[in-house]
Amino acid sequence: MTSLRIGLISDTHGLLRPQALAALAGCDHILHAGDIGKPEILDTLAQLAPLTAVRGNNDRDAWADAIREAEELRLGDVGIYLVHDQADIPDDLAERGFKVVVTGHSHKPLIVERDGLLHINPGSAGPRRFKLPVSVGFLHIQAREVKAELLALLP
Repeated sequence: MTSLRIGLISDTHGLLRPQALAALAGCDHILHAGDIGKPEILDTLAQLAPLTAVRGNNDRDAWADAIREAEELRLGDVGIYLVHDQADIPDDLAERGFKVVVTGHSHKPLIVERDGLLHINPGSAGPRRFKLPVSVGFLHIQAREVKAELLALLP
């Protein structure tokens, strides 16, 4: 049975910390939930593992035009919906077979089960906002089982 470790990062806003790179090293896939900041962030993450990213509300320059606002993917046997803002989550994801929703935007790390879906926001890995932690997240997938984890890089 294949086990996957999916790295989750969001709201880098142009800053890719060495601690975030170290934490995501060895992942089978990386998901960036938007507000990337500059294309070099994606280039660097893509050197670590296959990368799927969505555009955030601050990703407005020409380089971001090719990045979609939402991505639907299947990693292992698990359907994952990736979007920057929770306000943009469709209502029918559970009926469509998704198990996980990954978002960013709020900069607040979150793991919660809601309406049959596991919602995870890895928080912000970029510049610190307010007193929120600098963090990344992970999905551990084995068959159709998913466990979410948050990792504070800086308290």
